[in-house]
Amino acid sequence: MRNTVYCVLCVVVTLMIGGLAARYVSDSWMLAFFESLQTHIGLASVAGALLALVIRRHWYAGVLLVASLLLVGHAVLMLREYAVAATPSSAQPSFRLLSFNIDNSNFENGARIADLILGSDADVVEIFEAAPLLSEMPRLSVTYPYRIGCGTMAKECDSVLLSRRPLLTPQISDLGVLWLNRFIMTTIDMNGQPVTFATAHLSKPYFDDFHQSELDDLIDILATVKQPLILAGDFNTAVIAPDMRSFLERSDLRHLFPEPSTWPIMAGSLGISIDHVFARAPLQLKSVKRIEDAMGSNHYGLLTEFTVAK
Repeated sequence: MRNTVYCVLCVVVTLMIGGLAARYVSDSWMLAFFESLQTHIGLASVAGALLALVIRRHWYAGVLLVASLLLVGHAVLMLREYAVAATPSSAQPSFRLLSFNIDNSNFENGARIADLILGSDADVVEIFEAAPLLSEMPRLSVTYPYRIGCGTMAKECDSVLLSRRPLLTPQISDLGVLWLNRFIMTTIDMNGQPVTFATAHLSKPYFDDFHQSELDDLIDILATVKQPLILAGDFNTAVIAPDMRSFLERSDLRHLFPEPSTWPIMAGSLGISIDHVFARAPLQLKSVKRIEDAMGSNHYGLLTEFTVAK
């Protein structure tokens, strides 16, 4: 019985390691689910290998433990590779951005989410799957009179940007060919400093190569931006994924480490960071905090404080 349990553990851990290691020999969308979970699966492999060693001290379990630790270590290095240190909270001026995928079917919480927005003191609000807010737009417009999406510049109500200040160069467009009007970009005068705000809602990475093509489109668009830039969105994958790593390298965007986990909500802090806030210097991120009440959504929202270096 002891040998049987040992063998089963070794087989399971070997399969987990093999699934993770496949990313180093093949760049395929079919691996996308495992790539975002490398840290989680790697830690599970470490636990499995340790348990196998407790049951039977054998060289193969030791090899599995070493391999698992290497995969976890590399995952942490990749999560940190394109991160920057947070700018001190005392840095001025200070602005606030609220970004949140609220779930298109979450109509029963539309009013609560509108209350959250109005009480957030955010300068700019970016909402994804925003249909539950459509009926709340009249009262949101009192505080946020400037809007893109949900009937303004586009009839679709997937992505919407709300602002207290005038939008200097508003635009909304597609990313890739799968979805309509899931990219918004505009320049806003923030106390005399033009700042470009961009929002992106990408497809799931295991839908063929659509995710990669959307990131390619995003890189081309953002390459034209000369002002300080902040990009927030639901990217449906972690920064550890190969296409996301390539995107950050080519776009010169950076994030804070560690990023708050935003999905799935039942995992809490043990979940995955698939909703991101990226910045390009001289814009500097001071903090990116998770909104702990998901309000019926399957994502947590993010509240970002940022400044622009003089």
